[in-house]
Amino acid sequence: MRAIPPLLLFCLFLLLLPSIQMKKPGKGRGLKGARHKLTRDRARGPRRHSRSGPSGLVSPNCLESPESGHVFVDCQERRLSFIPTANTWSNKPKHLLLARNRIKVLHDGAFLGYENLDSLDLQQNQISLVEDGAFQGLTKLTTLLLQHNRLQTLSEEVLIPMPNLGYLRLYDNPWNCLCPIDSLVRTLQVPSNRNLGNHARCAKPIWLKNMKLKHVDPELLCKEPDLANNQQSNETGYTGALEPSSIRSKPDATTVCFTYHYPQIRMDCSNRGFTEVPSGIPDNVVHIDLSHNSISHLKARDFHAAKSLRTLNLSNNNMEHLDKGSLTGLLHLQELDLSNNNLTFVQHGVLEDLYFLLHLKLEGNLWVCDYSIQYMVYWLSLHPGVSPSGLVCYSPLEYAGESVEEYVKAYNRECPKQQSRPDQDQTDPKLWNTLMEAQAELEEEELEPSALRVPQKYQIIRLS
Repeated sequence: MRAIPPLLLFCLFLLLLPSIQMKKPGKGRGLKGARHKLTRDRARGPRRHSRSGPSGLVSPNCLESPESGHVFVDCQERRLSFIPTANTWSNKPKHLLLARNRIKVLHDGAFLGYENLDSLDLQQNQISLVEDGAFQGLTKLTTLLLQHNRLQTLSEEVLIPMPNLGYLRLYDNPWNCLCPIDSLVRTLQVPSNRNLGNHARCAKPIWLKNMKLKHVDPELLCKEPDLANNQQSNETGYTGALEPSSIRSKPDATTVCFTYHYPQIRMDCSNRGFTEVPSGIPDNVVHIDLSHNSISHLKARDFHAAKSLRTLNLSNNNMEHLDKGSLTGLLHLQELDLSNNNLTFVQHGVLEDLYFLLHLKLEGNLWVCDYSIQYMVYWLSLHPGVSPSGLVCYSPLEYAGESVEEYVKAYNRECPKQQSRPDQDQTDPKLWNTLMEAQAELEEEELEPSALRVPQKYQIIRLS
C-alpha cells in the first residue's frame, strides 16, 4: 500500500477543521444552531440603550388614550427612572404625562422622536439636572411643567429648542440664585414671557431667599456676596444675616397644591394642612380636591374665582359651618363631596347657585333631625336631578339612622295641632272683633297726646 504523502494529509486536515470547530461545545450546532440563534435574536429585538435609559423598557400600565383627537400617554406614578423612547407608542403622543415618578436627570436628546408634543408634565419627580440639549426637537411644545423637583440651576440654552413655549412652571424648586442662573432670570423677565417661571423663588443665598425670580435684579447674581448683600440691604432695608420673616397670609393654591393640566386642569390640595380654603384658585380649574385638611368653616366667596369648577371635594375636614354665599358662583358644579365632616345642617340659601349639580355626598356628618334640616330636603325636592347620598339622621337618639327625607315627611304629617283655651271670651268669634277694635282704640289714645285728642267723628259699622 502506497503511503499518503504528508502534504496531502495536511490539506485534508485543513478541510475537516471547520466542521470539527462547529461541533465543539458552546459554539452552536452547525447550520441548525445558527438558524436558531438568528430566530431568537429577532424575537428579542435589537438591544439599544440611550443615555436616558434602556429604550426597550416600558413601564407597565402606561395608558395611551385619545382625547379630542389628541393622543395622551399617561405614565404618571409608575416609578419610572428614565424617559421611554418615542417608538414605544403606537401613535405619536401630543401630551406626555410623567408626573410623580423617580426621574433624576434629563440627558441630552432625552425627547428625540417626540416632535409632536404639545405638553410635557415632569412635575413631582427628583430632577436635579437638565442638560442643555434635553429638549432638543420639541419645536411644537407649548407647556412644560417642572415644578416640585430639585432643580437649583438651569441654563437659558435649555429653553432655546422650544420656540413656541408659552407656559412654564418652575416653582417649588430650591433655586440657587447665583451667577449660573443669570441667563435664565433675564429670560424670565422679558415682558413677552409673562407665563414663564411665575411663582418660582430663590432658596439661597440668604439675602435673596423667598424672592421671586421674576423680581430678582440680575446684576446682583454675579457680584461678590458682600457687595450684593450690601446693595440688597440698601434697596430693601434688610441689614442682618437673619432670614427675612414671612408675613402670615392665606396660602396660595397655585404654589402649594399640585396642578395637573391634561386632559383637564385639576388641582390636588389634599393633605396640605389647610385650615381655610387657599387663595389664588385659577378660574380655569375644572376639578379641585381639598380633602383630608382641617377646614372647619367655609366662608363667603371662597370659590368666587373658580367659575369653571365641575367637581369639588371637601371630604374629611372638620367642616362645621357653611356660610351663605360660600358656594356662590359655582354655576357649573356637577359633584360636591361634603362627606365625613361635622355638619349638623345647611342654612337656607347655601345651595342656591348649584343649578347643574348631579351628585351630592353627605355621609359621615352629624345631621340633626329638627326643623333646621328641612331646607336641605326642600332644596332636593326642587332639584330632582340631584343624586344625594348619606343624608341620615345622627341625632336626636330616637331618629338616629333614619333617612332625613322620611323624618321630614313624618314631621309634616304629625304637625302639632293648636290647643283650645278655656277662656270663651277669646275663642268666641262674635266677640273677637269687638275686643280687637277696643284694644286698638285704647292703644291709639295712649300713643296720642291728650291735647291733640278730638272726639271720634266716625262710626264703626260691622257687616254681617
